[in-house]
Amino acid sequence: MSSPTSRAPWCAVGLSSLERALEKLQGEVQVEMRFQPFELNPRMGPEGQDVTEHLTQKYGSTPEQQAAAREGIRQRGAAVGFAFSQQGRGRIWNTFDAHRLLFWAGEQGGTRQRDLKMALLRSYHGEARSPADPQALLDACEAAGLDRAAAQEVLESGRYAAEVREREQHFQQLGIQAVPAVIINNKHLIRGGQPPELFEQALRQVAAGEV
Repeated sequence: MSSPTSRAPWCAVGLSSLERALEKLQGEVQVEMRFQPFELNPRMGPEGQDVTEHLTQKYGSTPEQQAAAREGIRQRGAAVGFAFSQQGRGRIWNTFDAHRLLFWAGEQGGTRQRDLKMALLRSYHGEARSPADPQALLDACEAAGLDRAAAQEVLESGRYAAEVREREQHFQQLGIQAVPAVIINNKHLIRGGQPPELFEQALRQVAAGEV
């Protein structure tokens, strides 16, 4: 199972929802998750951008509409066990370095990549820390049980940049233009932060060969 994801709030909801479904399917299906890179704002500068300004420019939404949307996302997150920060996010940041670290974590095997993905989502959405801040990224690596010094070497060396760009391009060519997006067995696509029941039903159908 591949999941192109970013730091979008719906990715936090979608992953938490998927994991709720997997808890109900323990012993019934075998799942190996791989997280793939997807940047919402690949040309974002290192200084980031004010979140209200960014959303107004990108979607034409008002601050009031954005506040209502954040509250809806916060409620959806709470329903699947993910706590969003009450203070919200002041800025939008570039996430490329986080994706490099996730690629590295994926090479460690086990649940390291998943653990880092969740640590990064909690850092950004739960603690309002910048995913462009090296210290925030290293703290997330440490929280995920990864070696901090090795993670720092990845950040400072620029390793995995080419691999991340290749993966981004690959999934864009497959038509992935929004996240979260869950691809099962390289052929079944589930879009959006769906409820656990939908993920559970889809995985049962795939496992049974019904789709």
